[in-house]
Amino acid sequence: MSLKQRSKTTKPNKLLMRLIYGALLMILVAVFVGKSFYNKIYTPNITVSEGSEYFYITTGSDFEDVCIALEEGGYLNDVESFKWLAQKKNYTRVKSGRYRIKNNWTNNDLVNTLRSGNQTPVKVTFNNIRTMAELAGEVSDYLECDSVELLNALNKESLFEELGFNKATAPALFIPNTYECWWNTSPEAFIKRMHKEYKKFWTSDRLDKAEKAGLTPVEVSTLAAIVDEETIKQDEKPKVAGLYINRLNKNIRLQADPTVKYAIGDFTIQRVLKKDLKTDSPYNTYMYAGLPPGPIRMPSVSGIDAVLNYTKHKYLYMCAKEDFSGYHNFAKTLKQHNINAAKFQRALNSNRIYR
Repeated sequence: MSLKQRSKTTKPNKLLMRLIYGALLMILVAVFVGKSFYNKIYTPNITVSEGSEYFYITTGSDFEDVCIALEEGGYLNDVESFKWLAQKKNYTRVKSGRYRIKNNWTNNDLVNTLRSGNQTPVKVTFNNIRTMAELAGEVSDYLECDSVELLNALNKESLFEELGFNKATAPALFIPNTYECWWNTSPEAFIKRMHKEYKKFWTSDRLDKAEKAGLTPVEVSTLAAIVDEETIKQDEKPKVAGLYINRLNKNIRLQADPTVKYAIGDFTIQRVLKKDLKTDSPYNTYMYAGLPPGPIRMPSVSGIDAVLNYTKHKYLYMCAKEDFSGYHNFAKTLKQHNINAAKFQRALNSNRIYR
């Protein structure tokens, strides 16, 4: 009897063992699969030099373009695991931009960053700019758009008219500074962004000072551009601005040499000749009274503030000093001005500067 009972009890034990082995096998498989999934998601898979690098996704790119760029750039140790996770996390809508990626990032880090569009801005700096072409060349070094695309937008009169400017006054819109922008900012969006910065720049304090000087903001910029071209000496700019405001208030032509250089299209000349003064252009302030139609360059902040905080004096004339120091001799009378001008003419002749 005892033998029969013993044989009966062995059957459940075998079944139990099979169940245990099966469960263990399932656990092992689950652990293996789980570990595989974990590795695809959380194991470092990004390699970049110097700790971090910028990855650029151009406008119009699709997911395949992103994968190719990552692979060709040598950023991914395992391309397929990145593609797998991107699919699982539904990264299908590609957002262009400039993204900072770090060494030893996981696929999860990279997918989350690219999917969210969490790009890193660029710092766009421009100053000492005379023409729209120069501005396009300078700014395009920082942004995705090329200089031709940007210049085409800068020459689009309808766009500036929407913002309250025209072709002549457009240079006043751009306040030289450093701005944080998205790398994929379009040319039109850049111009509109500069309009926002322009409005920020013209604070109530600056507007009040412009009104007291009898000038609009654009007129301030127009005069500031002349001041910038007249002198490179920051401490002399308010004095030069004061001289021109004196002439405006007395209805005397500005007779500013930089406006003549602009009219003939050559800022490189060191000597303005009598024939240049006869150039028929609304920018020639020897021929036409008042301010020119717009800025002859993009005025500097120091030039604008020099006009707003101009020095009050009685000077009406100025001429470059004969020592070529960059400073000017100022005069209240034409007689004294002619004496100063003769000194400078002799200095030009002695140095054989005829143009």
